[in-house]
Amino acid sequence: MAGIAAASEGAAPARASTPAAAHRRVSAGAVLVWTLIATGVLAMAVPLVMTAYISLFRDAVVVFPPSGYSVSWYARILEFPRFGDALGTSLRIAAMATLGSLALGIPASLALVRYRFVGRGLLNVLLLSPLTVPGVVIGLSIYVLVVETEIATEVPLIGSDLVLVLAHLLITVPWVIRLCVANLVGLDRSVEEAAANLGARPWSVLWRVTLPMMRQGIVAAALFAFIVSFENIEMTLFLIAPGQTTLPISVLQYLEYKVDPLVAAVVMVQTLVIAGLLLLLDRYVKLSRIV
Repeated sequence: MAGIAAASEGAAPARASTPAAAHRRVSAGAVLVWTLIATGVLAMAVPLVMTAYISLFRDAVVVFPPSGYSVSWYARILEFPRFGDALGTSLRIAAMATLGSLALGIPASLALVRYRFVGRGLLNVLLLSPLTVPGVVIGLSIYVLVVETEIATEVPLIGSDLVLVLAHLLITVPWVIRLCVANLVGLDRSVEEAAANLGARPWSVLWRVTLPMMRQGIVAAALFAFIVSFENIEMTLFLIAPGQTTLPISVLQYLEYKVDPLVAAVVMVQTLVIAGLLLLLDRYVKLSRIV
């Protein structure tokens, strides 16, 4: 009996230490996760903070510490080389890519959510697959294809807006589909069924009921497609026409020769506009649901 009692007394501390050890393991894991999160946030925030800081330098030459601070560079953004032409090209390509992606993405999302058919899963994978391929690979592949096609057909394709917009559709259509699908999944189909039971034709149900209910998702998809196309630089570098440039490419070319507060101001304004559009987008469809 004495031996059993002694064994019981020895086992009690071991059982008591088990929850404490588990707690220490959980605490260590939480510390590691939060450390990784903090590292990622710093990696993204430090370059942005430094860019904002440099944009406030008074002198044209970047030196530390600066002789003073000023916001005058923001008033001189229009002096940025070819700013107007680059911005106009970016807006034109992004607008056309947005319209094209909506025209393709909305019907595709309706088909994926509302209908069951053979190959539905495969179609879903194919439509979203461009998001898994690096933009440089897509841009180079399309460039080679366009060159070979132009040589074979003698149709001038290199540098055309059509080719550039079609290339942008490869990366904007998947986002439109993801946003519209996320929106459609949460809609109540009973409203559409009620309209059909009251005699409305399928096209009338789509135009008067389904699309209005999808309004938030469509607006969010349009904003996201516009941002993705406007900010794209990997594919555009290969496919832009000689003598033309977009705003991101113009900034990149400027940085090859000079770094000054003017380019920092341009980047900050562009970043703030994109951030504002993302905040507006998040009001319609939570980005955490699709990204």
